Amino acid sequence: MTTSHSLFADEPKPSGPVECLGQTFPSDAARREHYLAILCEKLKDPAFREIEGFPIGTDEDILALSDPPYYTGCPNPFIEDFIKYYGKPYDPLVPYNKEPFFADISEGKYDPLYKLHPYHTKVPHRAIIRYILQYTSPGDLIQDAFAGSGATGIAAQLCGNREVVQSLGYKVDSEGIIYREELEDGKAKWIPFSMLGARKSILSDLSPIASFIAYTYNTPSDAHQFQRTAQQILKDTEDATGWMFQTLHNPTSDQIHSAITKIKSDESLELHKTCVVGRVNYTVWSDVFSCPECASDVVFWNSAVDKEGGKVNDKFPCPSCGAELTKRSMARKRHKFVDHYLGEVIEQAVQVPVMINYKVGKKRFEKVPDAADLALIKKTELIRTSDWCPTFQLPFGFNTRQPIESHGLTHIHHFYTGRNRIALAAFNARCKHPLLKSLITTVAFRITKRYGLTYQAGIWGAGGGPTNGTLYIPSLVKELNMFEMLDNAISKCESKGEITAYEAIISTQSAQGIKVPANSIDYAFIDPPFGANIMYSELNFLWEGWIGALTDNKFEAIESKAQSKSLNDYRKLMTDGLHKVFEALKPGRWITIEFSNTQASVWNAIQTSLQEAGFVVANVAALDKQKGSFKAITTTTAVKQDLVISAYKPNGGLEERFTKTGGSEDSAWDFVRTHLKYLPTVKLKNGQIEFVAERDPRIIFDRLVAWFVRHSFPVPLSSQEFQGGLSQRFAERDGMVFLPEQVSEYDKKRMQTTKAPQMEMFIADERSAIDWLSDFLKKKPSTYQEIHPEFIKQLGAGWKKHEAKPELSYLLESNFLCYNPKDKDGIEVPSQIHSYLSTNWQEFRNLEKSDPRLKAKATDRWYVPDPSKARDLEMIRDRALLKEFETYRSFTGRRLKTFRLEAMRTGFKHAWGNRDYATIISVAQKVPEEALQEDEKLLLWYDQALTRMEDK
Repeated sequence: MTTSHSLFADEPKPSGPVECLGQTFPSDAARREHYLAILCEKLKDPAFREIEGFPIGTDEDILALSDPPYYTGCPNPFIEDFIKYYGKPYDPLVPYNKEPFFADISEGKYDPLYKLHPYHTKVPHRAIIRYILQYTSPGDLIQDAFAGSGATGIAAQLCGNREVVQSLGYKVDSEGIIYREELEDGKAKWIPFSMLGARKSILSDLSPIASFIAYTYNTPSDAHQFQRTAQQILKDTEDATGWMFQTLHNPTSDQIHSAITKIKSDESLELHKTCVVGRVNYTVWSDVFSCPECASDVVFWNSAVDKEGGKVNDKFPCPSCGAELTKRSMARKRHKFVDHYLGEVIEQAVQVPVMINYKVGKKRFEKVPDAADLALIKKTELIRTSDWCPTFQLPFGFNTRQPIESHGLTHIHHFYTGRNRIALAAFNARCKHPLLKSLITTVAFRITKRYGLTYQAGIWGAGGGPTNGTLYIPSLVKELNMFEMLDNAISKCESKGEITAYEAIISTQSAQGIKVPANSIDYAFIDPPFGANIMYSELNFLWEGWIGALTDNKFEAIESKAQSKSLNDYRKLMTDGLHKVFEALKPGRWITIEFSNTQASVWNAIQTSLQEAGFVVANVAALDKQKGSFKAITTTTAVKQDLVISAYKPNGGLEERFTKTGGSEDSAWDFVRTHLKYLPTVKLKNGQIEFVAERDPRIIFDRLVAWFVRHSFPVPLSSQEFQGGLSQRFAERDGMVFLPEQVSEYDKKRMQTTKAPQMEMFIADERSAIDWLSDFLKKKPSTYQEIHPEFIKQLGAGWKKHEAKPELSYLLESNFLCYNPKDKDGIEVPSQIHSYLSTNWQEFRNLEKSDPRLKAKATDRWYVPDPSKARDLEMIRDRALLKEFETYRSFTGRRLKTFRLEAMRTGFKHAWGNRDYATIISVAQKVPEEALQEDEKLLLWYDQALTRMEDK
């Protein structure tokens, strides 16, 4: 639905007729007025306001923000109408078969449209386009229930932009068929995989500022008309308030005295024509401390900063008494004054202006503030603007503690100097349309006292910026000129010209509360919050204050001590939200989750939430954003690449068949067959085949266990029975499992490569140690003396903190077999050892398995037992593990310091099969929180046990 009409009330030309959800309106203003009236009536309904995640704000503020039906500053009541009008009903007879998008991709953050707004943790929309093209067709509905700034909506629309799609390395023919390049027989070949055309999107976010930014990104407008309107508002604002950003250039003492007189009597700085007036680019403010020795003032800029060397000294002398000082040894100087906005006396840390950077014409200059500058700044600090500005009190939280305690910034308006506060409020008052108000949010963070000063290219103040992911107030603040920042923001709006139609509907609410009809969505892409990575509601508070709508953080899916939310709470909130997405998604369709967190516990929480919601994980790939966040750059353990999880909603046939057959062995193999269809058959990188981890039998078994646990059935197969059944029913290549119809494709590609794919093995616990030994011994049946040095190398420092370390000899004896010619089964050398020896030693070729020479060489070699014997070993091992688990169950202390993870897993599995949920819960509470959260299997059983107990 394209548009060329005016969006702004102050534009004289009327817009033409517009169509919206099947209705025609004489103008876009009429469309908005019609739907605002409906929304206004909705807001009067108390039940409507009870929807989870309804923002904190007045009806007036919500209506002023909203542009219905496409965007509402509250839960959007028009979503079902949007889906009914654009969606295609689910039809199980319509074929749909898509492999997960598994290629590792790299998309930078420097696209102009991406940089339009400085919202946190945005995923580049150009990266999302690749996923949408893989999984959807033109006109399909895409949901993002944690939409943030709306990149998914941008990507969905730009799937119809030929130039953008081709810039990603694809080819598009005259009929709109999209091709990607693949290597076949060593030659590049263009393979058709998608169609050119915009997709529709349903975007929602708990944060009012996030959904508002998503609206500004996804709403079409005439970019040049927008810029003209915004520039006129900016000019009018500067005409009224620009005097506050003036400074005298090389003034005489008489001119300074004259200026001070004017400042005291007028609101404008009308100086003598003989004096040159400059425009302030930025002003440096410095903390003031008290010397602990003589109690004199210590201006941090003057005492600690090496202006020539471009650094801040850790130690420096007191300017009065000469005592050696450090920042930590001093207390900030504080002062009390009347806050005219709050009507009360408050106390804040003292910060004083110490340097002004300004320009006269095109030349830039620097100066120490003179008496006129100080008088002007003091005047602006005491003025209370007649225009509205936000004065909301900061919430208690992780990020708000530093500005409150260190500097006394307790309310939103405290984050701004007087002149920036007055000027921004004046600009805001002149913006009548929501899209114009979006400009305020692009600068509202940058012109605060959060903006720190840095030294670059030999200049103090050449760079700088706020510390990402915090509300930190530095000791050296760079106060930017609001007009310059807004002028820059307006100039960037040309990039919005790529958005040409209303293709998205946007809602402000929690993922847990959104109502989307079941089986109506074709694909979901989400970038949700991850544990304690970012406290969104705290960081968004400044932005949200300016739009008059605040986050109700009750349903915010984060881990936060301030909100009394543990990792368990985070996982529960994520599960509830993902379950809503699961219900909305059509059977057989895909969800992609972009993951960014360095903690294994959060990774497990997301995977557990996905599985509990009903999804099955099929692939994990990497997304390189080409630029780390603040924490990624400074933390040695930070992940430089984001992970992308591809999961699917099983088709209705699998669910129906499972309901009929229950937890039988047949239903287990039915799941495996279905699951294998969703996995990538071949992964190629630089012409070489890569190992598809999800086709590893061990991971397939993990997916099977999760499937049965979610359906409240015990797993009908042991691990060894499963391994044996796989070899009987499916093809195996290079340690991966395939369906018969898939293996021929793999074999064809495998013949074209020189190297077999290898799965990377990392030993972190007993289970992974057994897996490593199994892989090692399959390739090379070995003696203990041969195994030991290789095994020790693999252990390294990666062993889990709370995991007990069984001896290598124990692991071998309880999981593998050792050839001894004196045993009753030692008449012949086992086939596995025979094959290895005859392949690697010429003298053992063509010998019978009972040949004494072969038996001598095979003696004391450990090997992997065949499935029948492996099942016996597993039964013996499980009995021993359950015996050990019993000691954990009877443990009377508060926490187990160390334990065998395999014993814990076996005990949980056994208790689950007996529906003994109380045992799982009681033992889990004895496990250190970190250890429980970092193990996906324990976490799944524990969380499901909690759910079952709650149901009871």
